[in-house]
Amino acid sequence: MDRTSFNRCNLPPWAIASPSFDEDPRPLEVQGVREENRFLFDLLERLDDPDERARRFDDWVNVRFQLHQWKEQATAGARRSLRNGYLRFLRGWGVDASSVEGAVLKGWVESRMGIPPTFHRAPLGSDRDGPAWARYVADRTRGHAWTSAIDAQLDLLYSFTQYELGRRRPGERWITLWRGLNDLDAHEIVARPGAREWVVRMNNLCSFTDDRERAWEFGSVVVEARVALGRVFFASDLLPRSILKGEREVLVIGGELRVKRVMG
Repeated sequence: MDRTSFNRCNLPPWAIASPSFDEDPRPLEVQGVREENRFLFDLLERLDDPDERARRFDDWVNVRFQLHQWKEQATAGARRSLRNGYLRFLRGWGVDASSVEGAVLKGWVESRMGIPPTFHRAPLGSDRDGPAWARYVADRTRGHAWTSAIDAQLDLLYSFTQYELGRRRPGERWITLWRGLNDLDAHEIVARPGAREWVVRMNNLCSFTDDRERAWEFGSVVVEARVALGRVFFASDLLPRSILKGEREVLVIGGELRVKRVMG
C-alpha cells in the first residue's frame, strides 16, 4: 500500500489500513486531542442525554474556533472563514464525495492516519505528479482556505465520534455496515477469501450506512462489512444538526476492508 511517511495517531498507517485491524480492533485516537480538550470530555462524562452531549460538543467547537463570531468580522473573507465550520464539510461530502469538501476530509485522513486517498474525481494512482493528484491537492488547498483550522475541528469531530460510540455501544468493538455499489469490479480486489467475500482496497474515507435496506438505494450490489469501531470517522445519527442523518450515513476510514456480498 502506498502511504504517507507519518501520521498523528497511536498506530502506524499499515496497521490501520490492514484487514487485521478489523479482526482484532485496538483503540485509535489522534494524539493530543483528548488531552487538549479534557474539559469538554470531562463535561460529557457527566451528561446522560446523548442529544445534550451533541449540543455541548457543537457549542465547544463553535466557541473554541470562534465560529459563532463570524458576523463580527471586518472582511468578507474573515466572515466566510469562520462561517464555514465542520458542518459545512460534512454537508459537502453528503452532496459529492469528490467535492472540495470531500478533498479536505480525505486530506484529514491522509494527514492523521497516514492513509492516502485512491480516488478523487478520478483514480489517483501512484503518480503524485500527475493531473489527478494535482486536482485533489488543489481542491484540498481551496477547502483549507475557506475556513479556520478545519483539520483541528475534524480532530475533535473524530474524537467525539469515538467517545460517543463508546458511550452508546459499551464493550463493543465492531459495527456492521452496508454499502451500495454499482460495480464491484471497479474496486481493487486484493483477495478472495470466500465465494461471496472479498478484501477490497477502499478509498481512505468512504460512505456506508447502518441501514441494510437503505444501502440498496445507492447501487445494484450491496456489500456488508464488519469494521472496527475505530474506523468510524463520523456517524450521522450522533449530531442532530447533521444533514446526513436521514441516510443513516457512516463515514469509514478505509484501506483494505473485508466485505461480503448481500443477496437481495
